[in-house]
Amino acid sequence: MTTSATKEALFSPDCLEFLAKLASNNERDWFKAHQAEYEAKVRTPALNFIGAMAPHIQQLSPRLTAVPKKVGGSLMRPQRDARFSSDKTPYKVNVGIQFRHFQGKDVHAPGLYLHIANDGCFLGAGIWHPDSKALSQIRSCIDDNPNAYKQALKQLSAAGFAMEGDSLQRPPKGYDKHHPMLDELKRKDFIAIKPLDTQQLFAKDFDTWCAEQFNQVNKLMGYLCFALDLDY
Repeated sequence: MTTSATKEALFSPDCLEFLAKLASNNERDWFKAHQAEYEAKVRTPALNFIGAMAPHIQQLSPRLTAVPKKVGGSLMRPQRDARFSSDKTPYKVNVGIQFRHFQGKDVHAPGLYLHIANDGCFLGAGIWHPDSKALSQIRSCIDDNPNAYKQALKQLSAAGFAMEGDSLQRPPKGYDKHHPMLDELKRKDFIAIKPLDTQQLFAKDFDTWCAEQFNQVNKLMGYLCFALDLDY
């Protein structure tokens, strides 16, 4: 049995150090030459974190997945999709880990998220860039059931999370400009964010700490899943 005294940290400064070097050498040949370093400093620690989080995630909701696979699991791939971007660099300079709802097929599914980067690390929860159908369902739910949504916002705010993301400039179609929940209805992302510092990231109990933080956004996750007719 691993005790807190003998337990090793899941992430180390080596992870951010590699991401910094990648940012300065964002080319396929460089990455290929440093593949072993990426595996040791970034991917293996990330997969170990996902494995450590699996029982915590299962306890939060059996509908969320924690899959420690190199491809097709909770760890997002390092390659960028640059097809529609003016930035043609091939690799992300961050680590993204998503514990998404099992019925979701991509990053737009409801889920919990860890972002590691030199320009800022954070935890996230909710749904990012939902499609028009999902957006309509969430807005209708807020319109019909505002009190449960307000309770979710109160819980996450007390834990240091804040709702972020894109919003419409004008009221969404079908909603009055004087609607009491207008600011929430205008959202295009329903994602709660909590910044974290490297001291937390490199702590030996980082997985336990993450689970405690994610527990404070369970009402938001439950609400969004209810709005989308998903079990939670």
